[in-house]
Amino acid sequence: MPFAVVGSMDEVKVGKRMVRGRDYPWGVLQVENENHCDFVKLRDMLLSTNMEDLKEQTHTQHYERFRYFKLQSMGFTDVGPDNQPVSFQEIYEAKRQEFHNQYHREEDQLKQRFMQWVREKEATFKEAEKELQDKFENLKRIQHEEMIKLEEEKRQLEEDIVDLYKMKATSDTFQPPVCTNVKKDKDRKK
Repeated sequence: MPFAVVGSMDEVKVGKRMVRGRDYPWGVLQVENENHCDFVKLRDMLLSTNMEDLKEQTHTQHYERFRYFKLQSMGFTDVGPDNQPVSFQEIYEAKRQEFHNQYHREEDQLKQRFMQWVREKEATFKEAEKELQDKFENLKRIQHEEMIKLEEEKRQLEEDIVDLYKMKATSDTFQPPVCTNVKKDKDRKK
């Protein structure tokens, strides 16, 4: 004692290896080199020799102090507003009930959001279903109109066929036997 300690978070290249240290114009100061600083000796003294004292001191002073202030900031005190002693169990139960109520409020909010989301999805599905139904009805109507047109065309063609057969039948009855004479004439010429 006294210790000459140099600290650094930077790594500097010395030779072929990287070490923690500081780079100066006159050279490199290495943190873990005992010729450069007493960091290693201080670390060993604190962690090896005085470790139990450090633990004890930390627990008795620092932690208890931290715990006291933390409890005070959360509202846990030994004395109530009317200077009557307050039980930590009562305070614990009150805080527990508060968190329990908050949990239920948040759960209800999540359920409501979920139900709203489900309703929105159902509405979009119903809208899509209505569009599909309208499209189906439109296609069905178009098909029905086409069927009526085809039936009308079929009926018209059947009437034309019947008229054609009637014309053929009437033309066969009115045709003179000239055709046979023409054939006889042809035979004579030969």
